[in-house]
Amino acid sequence: MLPSLMRAATTATPLLALAALAGTPTRTLHGQPAPTPTSWPARSATMKSSQHDYQIVKVVDGLVNPWGIAFLPGGDLLVTERPGRVRLVRGGTLVATPVAGAPAVVASGQGGMLDIALHPNFAANRYVYLTYSKQVPGGSTTALFRARWENDALVDGKDLFVAETKGRPGHFGSRIAFDGKGHLFLSVGDRQIAPEGDLAAHPAQDLSNHHGKILRLTEEGTAPKDNPFVGKSGAKPEIWSYGHRNPQGLVVHPTTGQVWAVEHGPQGGDELNLSEPGKNYGWPVVGFGVNYGAGKAIHAATMAPGMENAKNVWVPSIATSSLLVYTGTKFPLWRGSFFVGGLAGQRLVRLTQDGDRVDVADNLVRNQGRIRDVVEGPDGFLYLAIDDQQGKPSPILRLEPVARR
Repeated sequence: MLPSLMRAATTATPLLALAALAGTPTRTLHGQPAPTPTSWPARSATMKSSQHDYQIVKVVDGLVNPWGIAFLPGGDLLVTERPGRVRLVRGGTLVATPVAGAPAVVASGQGGMLDIALHPNFAANRYVYLTYSKQVPGGSTTALFRARWENDALVDGKDLFVAETKGRPGHFGSRIAFDGKGHLFLSVGDRQIAPEGDLAAHPAQDLSNHHGKILRLTEEGTAPKDNPFVGKSGAKPEIWSYGHRNPQGLVVHPTTGQVWAVEHGPQGGDELNLSEPGKNYGWPVVGFGVNYGAGKAIHAATMAPGMENAKNVWVPSIATSSLLVYTGTKFPLWRGSFFVGGLAGQRLVRLTQDGDRVDVADNLVRNQGRIRDVVEGPDGFLYLAIDDQQGKPSPILRLEPVARR
């Protein structure tokens, strides 16, 4: 079945795309001083959607390139800042000093401190997982780090897994998702390796590396014995699915256990995929996007035998950055919906699923900034990390329902 093409009103222009990919001087950072917050409206006017009216409430301000959000028991927030910090938000206030114990990052281009997630049994083991861009010989790569949360600090931290990738300082992937059965899924991007010549020889199509892959690991960072490529000569045993470009949204569906991902296309062609074991999702052989600026074709086709079709494609691109399945009660008509954050599109997209069909139902939070992460809080509200492209201090926002009159 052809994936439906989402005709968004806002697209990533060539200038925006080039700015997003522009590298900055490489620097390895630990925690840095906190920036000066900027003002942000405390509460928006009422906004409408097809099922729920809502307001946008500022939770906290003053974060620089926030990338991932995790809720601690009791309601405190841990937030990663891409330049190299983990921050604590307590009682609606951003603690001035960055959290101690985070790993040093390579803050270059799109790299830095990236995702954050708590172990499903955090109450007992106090484990916090981070992804970040790690310095390795010849460049940087995506790494998975784990530490214990003690006295508002990360202690006894260590790398659990370091991906075998090299390339430009972008497309690190880096979302973490637990399945609650002793595994975690980790997305790794293609590291901006240009699709040239024989497209089937691109690293994202090559099972001997981690470029453009979704990985399935144990909670200790090793390859489970029942992964699809375990025992296959020349294949990395951690690989779950391959042929991805830059998957920055990842979720294990809380009801079905299916693994879903959103990934950035090039200029056009963002995808929502159902990631299944051992399957090939086509990048760069098939797809809907074109080369930045020039607009020239990249792919051999939009689909091909042996390569999986996306469940939804955004043309033009909205720069999909995060993915959530909502399970809360504050927005009862949204239960079971997918939520996707858009960077260039500056929107929160709600999608509904009916069997194999997934369709866009709402475009929410329009023009409030680049949405880097969307999470569901323990209170059932939706929380958004706003990522300013120029690195200006930015907020965490919350969606709250408003009764219709």
